[in-house]
Amino acid sequence: MKTADALVLVLYIAVVVGVGFWFARRSKTSEGFMKAGGRLPGWVVGLSLFGTYLSSNTFIGVPGKAYAGNWNAFVFSLSIPIAVLIASRWFVDYYRRSGTISAYENLETRFGPWARLYAVVCYLLTQIARGATIMLGVSIGLQQITGWSLPAIILIAGILVTLYTLIGGIEAVIWTDAIQSIVLTLGAILVTGLLLAGHPEGPSGALAAASDAGKFSLGDWSLTDLTSSTVWVVLVYGLFINLTNFGIDQNYIQRYHTANSTAEARRSLWVGALLYVPVSLLFFLIGSLLFSFYQQAPDEVEVIRQLAGDRKFEDSILPHFMTHHLPPGVGGLILAALAAAAMSTVDTSLNSASTITLKDLWIRLVRKNAEISDKESMSVLRSATVFWGAVATGTALLLTGNAKNILDIWWQLSGIFAGGMLGLFLLGMIVKRANNTAAAVAVTLGVKVIFWISFSKADWMPQPLHLALHSNLTIVAGTLTIFLVGLFVSSLSKREST
Repeated sequence: MKTADALVLVLYIAVVVGVGFWFARRSKTSEGFMKAGGRLPGWVVGLSLFGTYLSSNTFIGVPGKAYAGNWNAFVFSLSIPIAVLIASRWFVDYYRRSGTISAYENLETRFGPWARLYAVVCYLLTQIARGATIMLGVSIGLQQITGWSLPAIILIAGILVTLYTLIGGIEAVIWTDAIQSIVLTLGAILVTGLLLAGHPEGPSGALAAASDAGKFSLGDWSLTDLTSSTVWVVLVYGLFINLTNFGIDQNYIQRYHTANSTAEARRSLWVGALLYVPVSLLFFLIGSLLFSFYQQAPDEVEVIRQLAGDRKFEDSILPHFMTHHLPPGVGGLILAALAAAAMSTVDTSLNSASTITLKDLWIRLVRKNAEISDKESMSVLRSATVFWGAVATGTALLLTGNAKNILDIWWQLSGIFAGGMLGLFLLGMIVKRANNTAAAVAVTLGVKVIFWISFSKADWMPQPLHLALHSNLTIVAGTLTIFLVGLFVSSLSKREST
């Protein structure tokens, strides 16, 4: 590791942790820790949402996907504005009017305690997967530049991000997310410029080599193939996962409450979406240009393969380039921003998970809705932050031997855990006559469908039950099953009552 890179890395992370200490004075109350007093402008909340998307899964996973394949996964980004259009029109008002910081309290009001607990469990599992894959992604990047063991980096990252969240609360999370997203975007622009200029045949040669290899293709446009990652499969997956994000993900719902008005909360969604789409395209371009660059250095590619071991070696392509082909200090700056962005993204998950632990588990189940002091609330929030930080770190360690691309791991896990949440939310929001019975029947069948799709290709699954369906469609099938079954059972209940 170059001395200049090491100094920049250490200094940058120190500054980010310092920001957490700066905002600690505003996070001494549970209200400040969870909502930042509802005083933040929409543009900074929007940059924070942008930064949440722009995690190490984007920085490491997206270029890796483009390097090994094409721009098929970019179709996911194209679904975000559609989801934002729906969310800004209906979801933001829905939660701002409710006045409750928890995204799942309304489900209990609508269907009963079981619905709230079900959504909470699904959400917490999703956040464990999210935090773990992000920590794994940034650790792969840092391993390239430091040479340290992957488990050691994951442990250090887990401790730092847990400490940072413990100190700063949601306001520190949002402001540092905004800072990191800007730095990472500038870093991506710099890397793109260097890749274009560094090709032996210049920018035109770099683009031509990638184009000739089909690296700019969006993939198969078939409407009937549901077994592979076609354009339509990714688009539908993206729409459903982003509706889940904006509609029932505590990470996002909590941001709506930090904005100083409903209009600013809506604006924050558009700021985040309109920034992420072109920047994600930039990361796909980086992956394609890396393919062109390393076509000229096959021996170097073989070294990267050997260093990656059992993991997908393409996840190491961009970190290797930054380590060995950027000027001293520049690579350290970009990797430092990557590390800090991962910290800022994971601490969002930890902050929201601790909020859910307090509001939906401790107050609702342990204290039975009794009034508790702010001191007790802060104690629960901090204890939960440490607990979920440890769980996410442990899960990241378990994933180190997984041979899949980082982005693929995250997409598959999020599809499984979030698959049943959106359908229940939409059933309660849209179908006014849906009752507890309809929701319970729908969720029971929906969970069985999700389980079936998730494990349909397992060796222990009977052959007649094997299902040729792409894993990205898990959330689609789960959501539609819950919503449509709930709608059907509700219509039967209405007929019986008449």
